[in-house]
Amino acid sequence: MASEVHSSHESAREVFGDTSFFYALLNLRDPNHARALELSDELATDGTGVCTTWDVVVETAALLRYRAGFELAKLFLTKGTQDVRVMQPLETERDLAVKVFLQRSRERTLSLCDAISYAVVSTRLDWAPCLSFDADFAALGLTIFR
Repeated sequence: MASEVHSSHESAREVFGDTSFFYALLNLRDPNHARALELSDELATDGTGVCTTWDVVVETAALLRYRAGFELAKLFLTKGTQDVRVMQPLETERDLAVKVFLQRSRERTLSLCDAISYAVVSTRLDWAPCLSFDADFAALGLTIFR
């Protein structure tokens, strides 16, 4: 599992969106806001789709609500996910996520949501590139682009 950091999404047809990406995209105060906007524009221009899990939607809405306010959380839930394919993790992916969490979370602060993202990206999405500003994604061997 080699992790690569790309400056662009190259020719991916669909990429995986992480909480850190969605949060940065909507929160003007986030240090990654400008880059998230650039990536979003690139994806729209190239016709590259974005998918995520319901777990990421829940985590993003909570983070926006608590750190940036209700209006941004509402915006994310009503408009920010309109063009995003939201997936429910399968039972096998949840089982893998628990294993990854139990194996890796002792040594680093890995969330169960990140472990679920890893399980979905590494199985069902065939290692699709990830939109993430989270160091845990690279540490898990996922391909990210910033």
